[in-house]
Amino acid sequence: MTPQPQEPQEASQSPESPLLPTAPALGMAPFIFEPTPSPVEGAAFSNTFQALAGLMVLGLGAWLWVLWQQDKFGDHAQVDSLRMAGWFILGWGLLVWTAWQVRQSRTRLDAQGLSQSWIWDKHLPYEQLAYTQLIRIQGLEWLIAPRFYVRTLAGKFAVFYIADPALQRECARLARELEAFRRF
Repeated sequence: MTPQPQEPQEASQSPESPLLPTAPALGMAPFIFEPTPSPVEGAAFSNTFQALAGLMVLGLGAWLWVLWQQDKFGDHAQVDSLRMAGWFILGWGLLVWTAWQVRQSRTRLDAQGLSQSWIWDKHLPYEQLAYTQLIRIQGLEWLIAPRFYVRTLAGKFAVFYIADPALQRECARLARELEAFRRF
């Protein structure tokens, strides 16, 4: 037996269930942005910056090893010297983890919003944006990662790093379109 399509039922206009007219939505329509092409994704930090971060971590690790070999932390057998060295090793471990996050971090513009993978992932839908600004030093993007500063309608702000040139162009277009949308 095949299901038959049902016909829409007429709403009764009895006094018990009157039909109310649909009220228009209050407030502004949400800001909508569609990156072209969608999605646009790229590295958050330039290859040069990633290499410098890695070299810094390796250099500090080598320096820590040399200090250990020269007994700068005291006698290896004593607990106090191991404890002091442990704090330096923990600090170096945090540097290693941060450099790894710099290496892996990606920024993405898609239909849902702006997002970046980082030590803590960030995501911001377009309809929450109130203000944006692309901050960069022209000619030094290879060294200093450009930043996309965004503020929400609730007043919160976030900074997204964007090293990829295509992503920078889309963020600049997003900033122009948002400024035109919010200007009323």
